Amino acid sequence: MTTYAVTGATGGLGGGAVHALLERGVAAGDVVAVVRDLEKARDLTDAGVVVRVADYADQGALEAAFAGVDRLLLVSGSEVGQRLPQHTNAIDAATRAGVDLIAYTSILRADTSPLQLAAEHLATEKLLADSGLSTVLLRNGWYSENYLPSAAAAIEGGVFYGSAQHGEIAPASRADYAEAAAAALISAQAGQIFELAGTQHLSYDDIAATFAEVSGRPVRYQDLPESDYAAALVETGIPAPFAGILANSDAGVAVGALDSDSTDLVDLLGRPAIGFPDVVRRGLVATS
Repeated sequence: MTTYAVTGATGGLGGGAVHALLERGVAAGDVVAVVRDLEKARDLTDAGVVVRVADYADQGALEAAFAGVDRLLLVSGSEVGQRLPQHTNAIDAATRAGVDLIAYTSILRADTSPLQLAAEHLATEKLLADSGLSTVLLRNGWYSENYLPSAAAAIEGGVFYGSAQHGEIAPASRADYAEAAAAALISAQAGQIFELAGTQHLSYDDIAATFAEVSGRPVRYQDLPESDYAAALVETGIPAPFAGILANSDAGVAVGALDSDSTDLVDLLGRPAIGFPDVVRRGLVATS
């Protein structure tokens, strides 16, 4: 009997992975959901999942949460700039708790990516390599949902802004990344690296066209220099440091950093990936 644990289990990716484990036949009692807020995990408790409370900042609580766990899905922290110390705590706790294998949600081609976001992921991958633990790397590409906040404004104003030039991305839905993570946690072998991306290759003109198709209103793409795009994001209320990271990610799109021909995602899923238009359609319905 194997016991699986998932951190960030009330978040979109972690929560989706927990449910995917159950859907793939893992008994609820063999799944440990590690959460920060017990109240937000009531649905998991009701489903029979073992829920344990721990924060990435609390090594002692993490070690207790990982007790008896064989395979751990370490969902990367959401606080950019704080991820490395948080992940260090989790890896150290997993080592002390005797976890056999960690599957870590990294970023597409972390070892060569020019994105600022890749730095903490690559550093975490090195921590894992140095830890002596068996490791599986789940290098996630861009989420289709990352474009939902832009969709409403683009549809309203008729213009989708970015700094990607003519580059393409291969986005995938959060649900697909979550299910792929569960599949890998169950069956992947130590040392495997999965480059995870969708099967569509989309330019930002294509994304604007998708917004137009789904909404029935004209939307065009307007490319901006990276610095101008960052400034525009700040004007919308996004803090300057994070606006810079987002603009840098768009600049990465321009050089192909978020595009991939890898079939690892659909191979793990065993089915076609959810299409970008479906994510946009569902997202707009959910916010209307």
